[in-house]
This record gives sequence, C-alpha cells and structure tokens, in this order.
Amino acid sequence: MSLRRLLASLGRSGASTMEFVLTIPIALVVIFGSVQIGLVFWADAGLQNALGDAARVATLWPRRSNTEIAAVFDARKFGLDPAGLSTPVITTGTQNGEDFVQIQASYQTSINFILFDVPGITLSHTRLAYRP
Repeated sequence: MSLRRLLASLGRSGASTMEFVLTIPIALVVIFGSVQIGLVFWADAGLQNALGDAARVATLWPRRSNTEIAAVFDARKFGLDPAGLSTPVITTGTQNGEDFVQIQASYQTSINFILFDVPGITLSHTRLAYRP
C-alpha cells in the first residue's frame, strides 16, 4: 500500500495523526540535542569552577603545595565524568618579578545522541594566579 493511498484512506480525521507521526522524530531530535548541549555546558561550568577555586587557594598565604591545590580542584569539580578528565597540570614560575601558579585541565566529553555516539568535545581551560 503506497503512502498516498494510506493518506487518502485516513481522511481528515487521520490527517492530524499522520502529521504527529511525521513530526515526532524531529521533535525528539531537538529535545535530545538540547539536553546533550546542556550537559556539555554543565561540564564546562564544573571545570571552570574547579579551576577558579584551585587558583584562589593558590593565592592564599601561607603558600599551598601543588598537592593541596590539586586536592581543591578535585573537591570542587562537578558535572564531569572522571574517565574524561585529565589530571590538572600545575606549573609555577616568575614573571616580571612576581611568582605565579598556572593550572591547566582538560575534559573530553562523550555525547550520546539517541541511538549512536557523536564524537566528543574537548574542553580545555587554564587559570593563572599570582602568589603573594
């Protein structure tokens, strides 16, 4: 039975049913896509929050060790799958006579889109904090 014959047999009462059947896949793609994009933004906010708090702790007196800074990073992250999170790289140095700490971390997201996986997005952020 062809699609035209099926549509003709439904009449006006079945037209709204067919419109619903044809539009529901598009609506599902939009809904699931919006949720996945929201999860990426949530992970980005969690990564930035952890870096910001670690950079704040790095500026406190007495000076904190790199282990303590990394512990704050781990305690303050949210929305991140530990499998995709890199260990934060903490480097210290001097620039223009001022001591600084640079904290860098990256996160590889995994996007599950209905029935198939989409290549993930890599989120990478760096914070620079000058020490007293």
